[in-house]
Amino acid sequence: MVLCMSRPDQPCSAWLLKSLCLLVLCGAAHAQEPPYVVTYSDVLEEPGNLEFATQNIYSTPKDANPFYAQTFEVEYGIRAWWTAEAYFQGQTTAHDSTVFTGFRLENRFRPLRRSHWINPVVYVEYEDISQADKSFLEVTGNHTIQDQQVANAPLRSDIERSVEGKLIASSYIKGVNVSENIIAEKNISNEPWEFGYALAVSRPLANEASAHHCVVCRQYFAVGGELFGGLGTRYTFGLSGTSQYAGPTVSYSAPRNLTILFGPEFGVNANSASVLWRLKVAYEINQFRDLFRRSR
Repeated sequence: MVLCMSRPDQPCSAWLLKSLCLLVLCGAAHAQEPPYVVTYSDVLEEPGNLEFATQNIYSTPKDANPFYAQTFEVEYGIRAWWTAEAYFQGQTTAHDSTVFTGFRLENRFRPLRRSHWINPVVYVEYEDISQADKSFLEVTGNHTIQDQQVANAPLRSDIERSVEGKLIASSYIKGVNVSENIIAEKNISNEPWEFGYALAVSRPLANEASAHHCVVCRQYFAVGGELFGGLGTRYTFGLSGTSQYAGPTVSYSAPRNLTILFGPEFGVNANSASVLWRLKVAYEINQFRDLFRRSR
């Protein structure tokens, strides 16, 4: 599997267009997930559905080379209470190199079948990621933007194999989703536990479908905001020496399974990049498993 990389010195419009083309050519579509790029809600993939997504991030951090990173995601609904996902990641750093940074294998489980005031989800992930990773899918421990000043060559050979767990809580209040994630990550080697968090809130622009057929309707749009960052380690727990980000998000879910999500994330302390520009495009194939049953 090949990750499509764009040079960081190209204008933002160039890599945005390339990312859109990857999935727009597949067709048009729709997704009901809240518009989050880091935070997880209680929404799982429908059983039998397969989703492909590309998540892209671009930044020009102070005192470090601009970089562009891409994560290709494959998500499948195994059961109504179980969703599995695989991630393949890479990045390009200006005046440096392009590298494949590793993969992640994720499972999310919903322990309660019915909806409640608070809907919990248990998240378990195995990571095989080099230190050259710049995906910012989450922030844990005491990692800061200053870590990006190191060249790719020594970082790509430093592979970190770890297990990550998240406790996800999600609530709905008059059409507004509120989600909280608590993150704990442990390197398989003898390193301390690292912690992080993500908080988000969102709502669709319209809770009811339009009476008229349209492609750009209010019910296809959702807006939200996220706050996430590191919480140190077992020995340095807290906000000191961590990076923190906050920013708005907006998503468009087309009538036939295509979702486009955009969100700038602004660093709120000196340990963070000034801004991380994100774009995610996802395409869902409904009842993918039935395609093989019909062909028999």
